[in-house]
Amino acid sequence: MIFSGIDSLESCALNLNHMEDVTYTLEFEKPLRELEKQLITLRQVSDESKVDVSSEIATIETKIEKTKREIYSNLTAWQRVQLSRHPKRPYSLDYIDLIFTDFEELHGDRRFREDAAIVGGPAFLNGEPVMVLGQQKGRNTRDNLKRNFGCPHPEGYRKAMRLMEMAEKFNMPVITFIDTPGAYPGIGAEERHVAEAIAVNIRDMSALKVPIVTVVIGEGGSGGALGMAVADEVMILENGYYSVISPEGCAAILWKDRAAAPKAADALKFSPTHLKKFGVVDRVISEPMGGAHRDYELAAKTLKEAIVDSLGKLKKKSTNKLLEDRYTKFRNLGEYADSAAEA
Repeated sequence: MIFSGIDSLESCALNLNHMEDVTYTLEFEKPLRELEKQLITLRQVSDESKVDVSSEIATIETKIEKTKREIYSNLTAWQRVQLSRHPKRPYSLDYIDLIFTDFEELHGDRRFREDAAIVGGPAFLNGEPVMVLGQQKGRNTRDNLKRNFGCPHPEGYRKAMRLMEMAEKFNMPVITFIDTPGAYPGIGAEERHVAEAIAVNIRDMSALKVPIVTVVIGEGGSGGALGMAVADEVMILENGYYSVISPEGCAAILWKDRAAAPKAADALKFSPTHLKKFGVVDRVISEPMGGAHRDYELAAKTLKEAIVDSLGKLKKKSTNKLLEDRYTKFRNLGEYADSAAEA
């Protein structure tokens, strides 16, 4: 599960086409957007002409709420993928700003250079010191070039591990936010051994003697995600996904057609419900209706409550119990029964 190769490279650029479109609307959301436009128009008419259209406004508002429930209560796996990539979705720094206080970003891996695709540093959570890290995308083309579209280089993973080792030294819990299409598979990254950097993180996180909580807040792409996700509790927002390969990459391999991505999304069974059933994640965190981008503060409040609850339980465990449970959790992943052999 370390790489999906060129798929990661292509996925890194998927968001470029949408990043600067402030009115970005997903195809399945268009009926809702039309109603919202009607509501805006009616309110403008009311304000400008002083005509009483309150009954019409109430009718449209009722239709909007009904349409929201119809759309967002029956999302397909592919639609959730689209929401996980929404350009207005909260990113790691947004959640850090809303959940933690006194965050101090630290830079560099002390070997090569800084990698802006991963951010991290000490902060306070309800007055308690923690180490928080996250994979960070950009909001526009310039920022995305700086952050490599959220696709970390090996130095990013080495920086993350340096900060986690610092957290262990000072007995600070570690919280990581996952949001990446995958680790960057460019020539330079390969020359600097990105697979080794991820493998070392997997090995060393498994032995870290402090509680670790991971949240997939958007995309959880392959080893690029796993390199920061060996945690005591792994959580995912309800419109996130966590997979060994993107739907487009899977479709290109199995059906020779990236347009079959919706079909691949269903086949991969990486929706939060499936991930919880398979034991890949421990908790699914609800989002505001329509996605986290519709209400940053509510999304952050719900996420904070889940993190605080998780850390409260993990802090009660002894170090030996913490390490034993973490090891067992990941060793048990992928177990299956051969029905033919059992028969």
